[in-house]
Amino acid sequence: MFDAVLQWLHRIGLHPQPALADAAGAASQHASQALGQMDMPSLLALAGALGWASGFRLYAVVFLVGAMGAAGWIVLPPGLHLLAHPVVLTASGLMLLVEFFADKIPWLDSVWDTVHSVIRIPGGALLAAGVFGGDGAVWTLVAGLMGGSLAATAFATKAATRAAINTSPEPFSNWFASLFEDGLVIGIVWLATQHPVAFGVALLVMVLLSAVLLVVLWKFLRAVLRKLRAFFGGGASAAPQA
Repeated sequence: MFDAVLQWLHRIGLHPQPALADAAGAASQHASQALGQMDMPSLLALAGALGWASGFRLYAVVFLVGAMGAAGWIVLPPGLHLLAHPVVLTASGLMLLVEFFADKIPWLDSVWDTVHSVIRIPGGALLAAGVFGGDGAVWTLVAGLMGGSLAATAFATKAATRAAINTSPEPFSNWFASLFEDGLVIGIVWLATQHPVAFGVALLVMVLLSAVLLVVLWKFLRAVLRKLRAFFGGGASAAPQA
């Protein structure tokens, strides 16, 4: 991509300085090496993990993947390099801490989920699409659609399960569920980056379990959907006529 830009600049009469051309070439080579070190199953596994885990903990996903890239534990695709930026790491780390405690308080967790329903799903789609970095338009679109769908499925499962758990007066089940989700996100990111094929199998199992849970918890899922419609103004009743 960088070479094409440089060639276009030459055609229109602009000739970048050698230092700029060398820097662009080095950046292009680095990007190619980053993608070259991850085969297609690895890239798809990472995209699926980012989408699925974002439905539970978007900020944790951004922080974990960015920190792993900054530490050199994984080679981030070019489209995800921004996650390793210190400013992004700081912001996602702070939001991770806020979400960690907010998610442990009964009913506040459902309010938090409602507010973040418009953040996690698009976020999962964007992160999954970023795995391919725009270098392949078809795969970027496929990854974005897959990531958004997985994020929506994970979010619906989490919201319905939490709505059911919050009917219990004791807080311990809520704490256990929240801690389980924290560990699940860490496990998903680790498995996808280290064992992509095994993650693919695990993802299929998780999606099937989510489908079963959503059928079993349909009553609570409908309650969540009603709250979402009311929150975004869709459930507002018409004004009474005089």
